[in-house]
Amino acid sequence: MQLHNREGTPVDPVPFLVMSLLGVLGSFSYGPPYLLEFGAGLAQALTLSAVVTVCLAAGAYHRYVWTARPELGALLTPGERLVRLFYGALIGLAVLALLSLPLLVR
Repeated sequence: MQLHNREGTPVDPVPFLVMSLLGVLGSFSYGPPYLLEFGAGLAQALTLSAVVTVCLAAGAYHRYVWTARPELGALLTPGERLVRLFYGALIGLAVLALLSLPLLVR
């Protein structure tokens, strides 16, 4: 799959696909249980989760494909990339933990 940014430069599709699939995972894992707890019906919960998934995929496309600048990737050293990955993983784990707390406490 070959994606191009707004300038016509080829862009790596993997970050877009990973973020879109993580959006699907998070939206359909946490959306319906939360919405069902607030009294929404199953069809409404799944529909809203699908809408959130589409919005997240559109945001990922805009960030990782449409406005991507591949030439800037060479400016970061591998050490800086590893630090950014580490902090991103910590933030992701913290968000997942915070999202899990209301479902455990009744």
